[in-house]
Amino acid sequence: MKLVSFSTGSDERVGVVDVEREVVRDVTGLLPAGAGLLGLVEEWAELAPALNGDAPELALADVRLLAPIPRPRRNIFCVGKNYRDHVVEFGRSGYDSPDRSEAMPEHPVVFSKATTSVNGPFDDIDPHHDVTSELDYEAELGVIIGTGGRGITRDDAHAHVWGYTIINDFTARDLQRTHKQWLIGKSLDTHCPMGPYAVTADEIDDVTALMVESRVNGEPRQSAPVKDLIFDIPELIARLSAGITLLPGDIIATGTPAGVGIGFDPPRFMASGDVVEVSITGLGAQRNQVA
Repeated sequence: MKLVSFSTGSDERVGVVDVEREVVRDVTGLLPAGAGLLGLVEEWAELAPALNGDAPELALADVRLLAPIPRPRRNIFCVGKNYRDHVVEFGRSGYDSPDRSEAMPEHPVVFSKATTSVNGPFDDIDPHHDVTSELDYEAELGVIIGTGGRGITRDDAHAHVWGYTIINDFTARDLQRTHKQWLIGKSLDTHCPMGPYAVTADEIDDVTALMVESRVNGEPRQSAPVKDLIFDIPELIARLSAGITLLPGDIIATGTPAGVGIGFDPPRFMASGDVVEVSITGLGAQRNQVA
């Protein structure tokens, strides 16, 4: 099932998308008042059957799609340097450390993006010219936690996954380098385009076969299967939950493949007017322009 958060004005609603017919069923009225998509994920076992009820249909072209979870409960868990070729290009760039190390990480590199960075799948990206001049894109698979917990094992990890979405881990590289940590450079407002859909896990037969891809102004930049992750989804869930209680609706951005702007020599940063498109097999595509 493909679910969305959308609006037709100032309100925020929940819908189920029929991609082939290009319509969205407005299921807001079938849910408790104010539940939203996050509330639906939290109470999925109880609320999911109601989604089969009668609901009005709207043309997808007539609604504004928001991030599936417009206001996550807490920061998005992000994983850096999780594709081998990206580790190499990042090391060569000099943005990670002075010695330009290309060594593979021995443990997941985890940071976070502030909830206020979340942006719609087709909304403009704020260039923040007053604080950064080195904007970069990172296409990533986002994992949405369903059943929370602590001490989740690798074998049980997939049972805790509610579904998947697309994330662009947009980054201010100069801030990332200057502050010697990644929170500020990763968390500027609008720098986390998400969606368009939140796709339930039962729709994805083999998550490792999904292709993560990006284009900038129509030019292909990134393309890699999820199976190329250094630390796979079960490992990430096990490591994160070893001492942190994961909550329903938590989002894990699993890392980006090679082909980001700093991977070029010289780097190819985003500028106002540039358009970045991110797509993942079965999860749709997002398209954002730098304002």
